Amino acid sequence: MTSISTELPPKKFFVHESSYIDDGVEIGDGTSIWHFCHVMPGSKIGQRCRIGQNVVIGPRATIGTNVKIQNNVSIYEGVTLEDDVFCGPSMVFTNVMTPRCAFPRNTGSDFAPTLVKRGASIGANATIVCGNTIGEHALIGAGSVVTKDVPAYAVFYGNPARQHGWACECGVLLKFQVDNAVCSECRRTYEMLSPVQIRRTDATPLPIPSQLISRPAA
Repeated sequence: MTSISTELPPKKFFVHESSYIDDGVEIGDGTSIWHFCHVMPGSKIGQRCRIGQNVVIGPRATIGTNVKIQNNVSIYEGVTLEDDVFCGPSMVFTNVMTPRCAFPRNTGSDFAPTLVKRGASIGANATIVCGNTIGEHALIGAGSVVTKDVPAYAVFYGNPARQHGWACECGVLLKFQVDNAVCSECRRTYEMLSPVQIRRTDATPLPIPSQLISRPAA
C-alpha cells in the first residue's frame, strides 16, 4: 500500500517568528522577512526580496523581485515597487492627498497611486507624496520630500526635492560632456536628450567591475 504524504511542501522563503503574514499573500522564493513585520491580505512580494525590521506591507501592495526595504517602512495600498528598488530606513510613502480623521478616505478609490520604477533608490527618511512616479534608476537623497514625478536616472534631493544631476544604473553620479557621459566605474554610456531626459546608449549590459562587487551591501 502506497503512503501519500499530507504534509505541505517546505517554504522557500524565510519569515521571522515575530512577524505576521495574513492569508492571501504571495511571497517569492528566496525572500527574507525579518522581525516584527506585518504583510496584509492581497499583497504580492517577489523573489529574493529583503524586508527589514518593523515593515508593514499592504493590503494589496505590490513589490517586485530583488527589492530591499530597510527598517521602519510602510508600503501602503496603492504603492507599487518594481524590481531592484531600494527603500532606505524610515522613509515614508503616503496614499491619500487630503487625509481627515472625521472624513475617512480609506478605500482604494480614494488612494493616489505611487509607482517606483525598476532600479530606483530612496534614501533614509525621505517622504514620497502619493500620486507621483519615481523613474527607473532614479536616486532620491536622504530626508527629501518628493512632490512631483522624478525622471529616470535623475538625482533628486531637498525639501521640496529638485533635480541636482544624473546617476548611472550602478549608482555613480554622471558627468556630462556636452550631451554625452561615461560612468567612471562601470563604463556604461549615456546621451542627454533634453534637460529632463537621458538614455543609455551602450547596446548590451556590461559586467560590474570587481571593485563594485566587493563593496559591502547598503
